[in-house]
Amino acid sequence: MEGQPPTPAGPTLREQTLQTLANVKAILEEGGATWDDVMMIRVYLTDVDHFAEMNTLYNAYFEEHLTAAPPARTTVYVGLPQGLLVEIDALAVLDA
Repeated sequence: MEGQPPTPAGPTLREQTLQTLANVKAILEEGGATWDDVMMIRVYLTDVDHFAEMNTLYNAYFEEHLTAAPPARTTVYVGLPQGLLVEIDALAVLDA
């Protein structure tokens, strides 16, 4: 899956993180996958100072949506189009 921006994007990191996770979930479902099929997630942030807030939101989201631990995650800091604070992609593996 290619990285998903927070579309529609709200102005806050909270809104953008939750919208991006919702967008990734919708794409997983379209492909017949769930969060349980996700092996790895990559989070792209524009500001290192956003990590703590994103991490809190991320952990709370997965506590609500999974019974097991969240998938492995890498977080990197990048340039994104103006106004975007976060982008997320996921690698899911489905049984054949």
